[in-house]
Amino acid sequence: MRIVASVLTLVMSAPVFSATYDLPSEHFDVIGSVTTVRARYEDTLLEIARRTNIGQDHMQRVNPDVDRWLPGDGTIITVPSQHILPRGPRTGLVLNLPEMRMYYYPPKKPGQPAQVQTYPMSIGRMDWATPLGTTKIVDKTRNPTWIPPESIRREHAAKGDPLPRVVPAGPNNPLGQYKMRLGIPGYLIHGTNKPQGVGMRVSHGCIRMLPEDIEKLFPQIPTGTPVNIVNQPVKAGWYGGKLYLEVHPPLEEYPNDRGAMVEYVMLALDDAMSRRASSAALDNQLIDEELSQQSGIPVVISSGS
Repeated sequence: MRIVASVLTLVMSAPVFSATYDLPSEHFDVIGSVTTVRARYEDTLLEIARRTNIGQDHMQRVNPDVDRWLPGDGTIITVPSQHILPRGPRTGLVLNLPEMRMYYYPPKKPGQPAQVQTYPMSIGRMDWATPLGTTKIVDKTRNPTWIPPESIRREHAAKGDPLPRVVPAGPNNPLGQYKMRLGIPGYLIHGTNKPQGVGMRVSHGCIRMLPEDIEKLFPQIPTGTPVNIVNQPVKAGWYGGKLYLEVHPPLEEYPNDRGAMVEYVMLALDDAMSRRASSAALDNQLIDEELSQQSGIPVVISSGS
C-alpha cells in the first residue's frame, strides 16, 4: 500500500502513543502522526494495535502484507495514528462509525489548552447496525450485569450457544466493567471481555471499547454528555496551509458506490473550505487515489496559499 511521504510527520525509534491531544486551533484539524514500530518476536498485530491505540481492521488495512498472528521479529509496522477531526461541533462525544473511532472533547480547564481524546471502538454488524443521530449519556454503571435481549438469546440458541437470562458482573460479562447507556433505547457504550474485536464490526449495535480505554473515559463523562453518532467515511481538514483528506471504507448499509463516495468527498471539502478563506488548488489525482485506496491515513491534497 502506498503511504504518502508527506503524512509521515513523525517517525521515532521508540514512539509514545497518546489518546489525548491538545485541540488544534482554527487553522488546524489534524491530530497525531503516522509512525512506525518494530515488531518483537512474541508480538501479534492485534497486540500491537492495542498498544498503539488503533482498531484491528485499520491496523490490518495499512499493513496488508503483515501476518496478523505472526508479524515476525523486526518487522516494521505502520501505525496510522494521525486523524482529521470529524466535522461538526467539537463538544461531548463524537462517534464516527465508518472510522470505528470515538472522539471526546472534555470541558476546557482554566489555564489549560482545550483537548480532544480519541479511542478505537467496535460498532454493530451490518444486520445489527449502530444507529446514527444525536443523543446523550443517560445513565452510567460500574460492574454491570447483562440481561441479554430475547433477540440475542434466540440468535445464540440457534447457534447452539444458549445464553442465561442474566449474566452477572465479572470476567465473563460481555459488557466489561463499565457501561454508559445512550438516550437511544437499547444502545450502550461499554467495555468488553473480548478486546481483540475492538475496531471491527462485531457487536449487536452497541459501542465497545478496550477495557483500559473505557476505564479512563468513564469517570470523565457526566450524565447528560451529548453524543453525536455520524457517518463520515471521508473527512477533510487543514494542517497549517495544507488541506488533508482521509478516506475510510464506507458502511455497507449506507450509499457506498462511486457516486456516493464522490458525494462524501464534496461534503467534506465544502465544510473544510467554508471554514477558511483559501485559494487552495486541489490535486484531483491524489483525491482519486485515496478514494480507491481508502487507507484511513490523512494525505495532503493541496498546498494551499
